[in-house]
Amino acid sequence: MSDFLKILTRKNSLRKQCHDLSVAELEKVISDLTVITEDKRAEEEAVLAAEQEKAAKIESIRQSMQDAGVDINDLMSLIGETAAPKKKVQPKYRIVDDEGNEHEWSGRGRTPLAFQAYFDKGFTKDDCLI
Repeated sequence: MSDFLKILTRKNSLRKQCHDLSVAELEKVISDLTVITEDKRAEEEAVLAAEQEKAAKIESIRQSMQDAGVDINDLMSLIGETAAPKKKVQPKYRIVDDEGNEHEWSGRGRTPLAFQAYFDKGFTKDDCLI
């Protein structure tokens, strides 16, 4: 929690900070906070209204689908057919560790621990190219 928020949310801390302010300055602060509060309330109401509108549209679509005899699984099967599967990246490097385990790495992303240990021994990536 920031120091500013601690002061604002604790009455005694706020009173201490406002001790040297005049009544006019305090009224200005209250006025500004009121405007900020109203703006924040309007934003929250707009978000809530948008969520309710979206939920109503979803329910309308669901009802239309039910009336047409279409199931969500029918749509999901169509999506599954159009999505291109990710290609598996072929390994570019291969090593055998001290225990006889074979490790492969595409060279992408973070260096695996087995390969880092191999490189720490003075070997290079060129030494383990497939």
